[in-house]
Amino acid sequence: MKQVPARWAAPLLSLLVAVSACGSKKETAAGASAQQAPPVQDYSVLTLRPQTAQLHADYPTVLQGQANVEIRPKVEGFIDEVLVDEGARVRKGQLLFRLNSDEADQQVHSAQAAVLSAQADVTSAQLDVQKTAPLVEQKILSRYTLQAYQATLQAKRAALAQSQAALAGYQKTQSYTHLTSPVEGVIGTLPYKLGSLVSSTRADPLTTVSSIGTVRAYFSINEKDALAFGAQGQAASLAARLKTLPNVQLVLANGQVYDRPGRIKAASGLISTTTGSVSVRADFPNPNGLLRSGSTGLVRLPQNLASALLVPQSATYELQGKHFVYVVGAGGKVVNTEIQVLPLTDGVNYVVSQGLKAGDQLVTEGVSTLADGQLIKPRAATPPAAVQLPAATPPAAASGR
Repeated sequence: MKQVPARWAAPLLSLLVAVSACGSKKETAAGASAQQAPPVQDYSVLTLRPQTAQLHADYPTVLQGQANVEIRPKVEGFIDEVLVDEGARVRKGQLLFRLNSDEADQQVHSAQAAVLSAQADVTSAQLDVQKTAPLVEQKILSRYTLQAYQATLQAKRAALAQSQAALAGYQKTQSYTHLTSPVEGVIGTLPYKLGSLVSSTRADPLTTVSSIGTVRAYFSINEKDALAFGAQGQAASLAARLKTLPNVQLVLANGQVYDRPGRIKAASGLISTTTGSVSVRADFPNPNGLLRSGSTGLVRLPQNLASALLVPQSATYELQGKHFVYVVGAGGKVVNTEIQVLPLTDGVNYVVSQGLKAGDQLVTEGVSTLADGQLIKPRAATPPAAVQLPAATPPAAASGR
C-alpha cells in the first residue's frame, strides 16, 4: 500500500470530515421530517340510504267546545238563586238560575182570574140554554130565543178558550224565570250575583255552558303545507280525503302530548287572500273533561316521507344559520358541503332536503376537528334509525266509550 505524501494528508483529512458532516445533516433532516408528518386518522363515515320517515309540524290553536251556549234571560227580573258554580259540570235540563219577576207573576194571576170568570160565563150560558130548550119544545118560547142563548154560549166558550190561551202564554213567560242548561257541559264565568237585575237587553249573558264531550281545535296552515298534507289522502272528494288522513295529536300548554288522538274533520275550501292560509278543524274526544274551551295548544300534523335521507345531527355543524357536513370525496379527502334540512322531529336526526344524494358518504363524528380537503381513513358507521312519532291509537279505541 502506497503512503500518502505528508503534504497531502492534511487537505485529504479535511475533505473526509466535510463529507461525513454533510451526510450526517441529511440523515438528521430526513429523520426530523419523518417525525413531523402526522398520521392519517380514521373517522366514522356514513353512507346515505333512503329511508321512510315521519315528520310533524305544529300549528297554534285555541280550543272550543262543540257548543258554547250563552244563557240569557227572556224576562226582566232579579236573581233569586244561583244554583251552580263556575267550572261546574252540568247535565242537560239542570236548573241554573231562578229569577224573581213580579210582572210575570201578576200577569199569570190576572190570566187565572180571567179564566175563572170565563168559565163562570160559560156555565151561566149553558144554564140558559138548558132552561130555554124545554120551553121552546112546549111552544112557550120561540125558537129564536133558544138560538140566541146558544149563540151566547158559543161566544162564552170562545172567550174561555181565549182566556186559557192567554194564561198559557203568561205561564210560559213565567217559566222563563227558571233558567236551565240546554246542553251537557261546563259552566263558564258568573258575572251577576244574587239580587242583580237582569234582562234580555244586557250585554253579558248570565253564563256560558260549553259542551266539551268533543273539543274542536281550529288552526290555519299555509298553502304549501296544505298541499303536502292533503296529498296523503288519495280519495277524490274532500270529505273522503279527510277520512283517509292520519290521526293528529294535541300538544297541551304545558308541553305534554294529549293521550287521545284527534281527527281532521273539516277544512276550508278557500285559501285566504289576506293570509294565504287554509282554516282547518280537528276534533279530539274529551270524555274526562281535561280539555276546556278557551285553552291553547299546538295541533301536531304528521307527514309521511317514503324516501328520506336521514343525517345525524352530530354529523353537522352550523355557521351563520346554515348547516354543513363533511362529505368524503375521491382519495379519502373531505369536502365541506352545505345542506338544507327539514324541521326537527326526534331531536337526534335531520331530514336533508337539499345538498346530498343517496350514496354520499359523510363524516358522522369529530367534525369540529376536520378541515376542508383533509385526508382521512373512512370507518363505516351505523345508519340512523327511521324517524317516527309515537303510534297513535285509533279513534274508536281512544273514545273510551
